[in-house]
Order: sequence, then C-alpha cells, then structure tokens
Amino acid sequence: MVHRDAVDVASRVFRGASRYAHPAYAEGFALECAALKHARESIGLNNIKLMIPFCRRVEEARAVLKVMKDHGLERGKNGLEIYMMCEIPNNVLLIAEFSELFDGFSIGSNDLTQLTLGVDRDSATVAFDFDERDPGMLKMLKLAIEGCHQNGVHSGICGQAPSDYPEIAAELVRLGIESISVNPDTIVKTTLQVLEVERQLAAQEHRDVA
Repeated sequence: MVHRDAVDVASRVFRGASRYAHPAYAEGFALECAALKHARESIGLNNIKLMIPFCRRVEEARAVLKVMKDHGLERGKNGLEIYMMCEIPNNVLLIAEFSELFDGFSIGSNDLTQLTLGVDRDSATVAFDFDERDPGMLKMLKLAIEGCHQNGVHSGICGQAPSDYPEIAAELVRLGIESISVNPDTIVKTTLQVLEVERQLAAQEHRDVA
C-alpha cells in the first residue's frame, strides 16, 4: 500500500526541470516554449531571460535545454540568456558543472534552506527549525556565490531571507552577489542597507589601497 504522504511528496517534486523533460508534460512545455518564443521574437520582448527551476541533476539540465532548443529557444541565439534556480544542495556542489550550461543563477533561499536542513517549512510540527541563518545555510550561500564568481556567471537571490533578515542581506552584499529580490514592503529598507554596506566596503578598499 502506498502511503498518502508518499503520494503528496511525489506530486510536489514533479515540477520544474523534471516535468519539462518528461514525456507526460511534453505538450504543456511545448506551449510554454511557444509562448516565450512568440514574446521574444514576435512581440519584440527580446530582453526576456528564461529561468529553469528545480533542476536536480546536470543531465536533467541538458535534457531540458535540448527540448527548449528543439522548440526554437537556443541559448545564445538572438541573445537568449538562460538562467537556473539554485535551490538544491546539488546545484551548489556542482556549480561549476551547471555553470557550463547556464548564464547565471538565482539562489532560491526558501527551498535551499528546506533541503539543506531537511525541514518542511509548511509543517507546523517542525517549521520552528527552518532558519536561513543556520551556519550550514550561510555556508551554502557563500559557496554558491563564490562558485558563480569563479565560473563567470551571474549570481542573484530570491526568497524570504534578504527581506526577513537584514544580516543576511548585508552578508550577501559582502559576498558580492549581483542582484537581490525582496518583498515590496522591504524595498526601501533593504536598498538603504545595501547602500550602507557598499559604502563601508568602498571605504575599506580605499583604506587598503592607501
């Protein structure tokens, strides 16, 4: 007998790259690709960058990119940039290998924290242990951003962490992240904080040179 929880988990993980490369979703993904191709080439929104979420393995990334190419969305063609969400520990561990296939990464701090700590943030029983400030999670962020720098690709972040915790936003700036996504109600506060950290870094650099 299959436990109901196992069915729920299976339905949640069939998303992102695993779905895009699966025959069961072939028609749906073809429509998504057609819509994006139309937006870029017919409407003229050629500044659209594509993002692949929840890509678990390098082979899975290659499979999705091949399907996209077959549907007329080829990385580099007509300036098309393709990014990947970095939200699984394997994405961080194999950042160099994934960097060969993508133009940049957006760190999904919510899922990355959940999978790093093994905590379901939606469970009232264990959600108290969901904390983006955990030392292991901070190390994951550091490794991801450094990996992007080393491989010459864009680094960004989306998720709750920078909005909820000013210390994380400050640390991201110190690590050299290139873009930060925050909730609308924290834009001003976070922007001022980022400017202050950048000012401090510039002052420190000036002192080091002097």
